[in-house]
Amino acid sequence: MNIRDLELFRHLAASLHFGRTSLECNITPSGLTRTIQRLESEVGEPLFDRNNRSVTLTPAGLAFKEYCEETLSRWTDFRNTLRSDTVLRGELSLYCSVTAILSILPRIFGRFRKTHPQVMIRIQTGDAARAITKLQAREVDIAIAALPYTLPEGLDFIELVQTPLLFILPKFFPDIIVYRDGEIDWQKTPVILPSEGLSRTRGEKWFADKGIAPYIYSQVAGNEAIIAMVSMGCGVGIVPRLVLEKSSLNSEVEILDISPQLEPFTVGACTTMKNRRNPVVQSFWWIIEQETTSGGPL
Repeated sequence: MNIRDLELFRHLAASLHFGRTSLECNITPSGLTRTIQRLESEVGEPLFDRNNRSVTLTPAGLAFKEYCEETLSRWTDFRNTLRSDTVLRGELSLYCSVTAILSILPRIFGRFRKTHPQVMIRIQTGDAARAITKLQAREVDIAIAALPYTLPEGLDFIELVQTPLLFILPKFFPDIIVYRDGEIDWQKTPVILPSEGLSRTRGEKWFADKGIAPYIYSQVAGNEAIIAMVSMGCGVGIVPRLVLEKSSLNSEVEILDISPQLEPFTVGACTTMKNRRNPVVQSFWWIIEQETTSGGPL
């Protein structure tokens, strides 16, 4: 087995989806299948249980995952010790939403690239609700995420920005909101909720605190998709202001004045305590700390 094979196995062990791993790791599905079959042949045991509906790790796969992560970590440390100069090299993997790239990270990226031009930054973008899951699965070194009510054990978090969480409604379809006695009738007004994550949790809590069972029209992955559905008149949605301000559709929706307001988000960088020992992660983390304590907005 080689390092590339171990990297592919690690990604698949986290995603449990052959199609996603082949796409994100730039390998054909057949090539990925052959790699896993080769590893299983060398290990002497099946590493995955596969059927038409799901992929799961076998007991041998779980044990091999621990071996794989330890081996790749030691390989990175070994390569770093062979450097004869003081130039930082390597790769930094980061997961974030498109909004984070546009609004939070430009100055941090600019400073990091200027300071460490030999480090390659690998970025995955997607639904912000998946950020901490990606980090815990060791698919990335750093994730940009909203601070949950309880930070999982073994993770470190540094605040970047706070942003309100908003109810939004379609600007050109005002009739989507149904009123009763001058108040919104949430049992008849369609609501578009995130399919997972902190926005959904806080939206559900807001309704529960008011004793309301809302009419949930749709559950959507991704804030940008929620804004799009709201703009088309599908219902009322919940999104962070930071996302709304960067959306190309922000002129087609309006902010709904509600009371009490939803609890705001604290957005920040998150990594594992173990990752903090990685020199590349250390350097990126140090720049984040410098930027957040410099007094100016990101």
